[in-house]
Amino acid sequence: MSEKKPLYQSPGEKGKRGFEDLECYQLALEAMAKIHAFSETLPAKEKYDLYSQIRRASKGVTGNIAEAYGRYHYLDSLHYYSIARGELNETLAKLIDARVLEYINQTEFEELYKLIRQTEQTLNGFMSFVRRQRAGSQEYGDKKLREEQTEYEIEIDENGER
Repeated sequence: MSEKKPLYQSPGEKGKRGFEDLECYQLALEAMAKIHAFSETLPAKEKYDLYSQIRRASKGVTGNIAEAYGRYHYLDSLHYYSIARGELNETLAKLIDARVLEYINQTEFEELYKLIRQTEQTLNGFMSFVRRQRAGSQEYGDKKLREEQTEYEIEIDENGER
């Protein structure tokens, strides 16, 4: 049985490239591409509603996985991986909307549903790995990194304007 070829082939050396080596990213990329192809079949009346929402949510998954991978502290990474998982579930919710509105047939819906759930399972597994590794905790402890709050002063004149 041959290994499935990924949609995107990085020019970097395998294992040293970054987020694009992650299985959860590769699955999310596949889901995004299939969601985009499906969205092209939506009726014109959905162009500014379901069409844009499902496309934006599917792209949010890949973007947040990349963002998470670029973070140094594991809690910061987990935050963005959680956002990616939320975007994945939003994508699924929009896909369910499309099924209920009969914009997608049952067979195509089930194929996308399975891919989204496989992506979620793989992402959850990777999040567990990140949690166990606790990268950055030796230097910064186990509290999420935060920037200091900036206080702003707003002056209002006698006319109530800034």
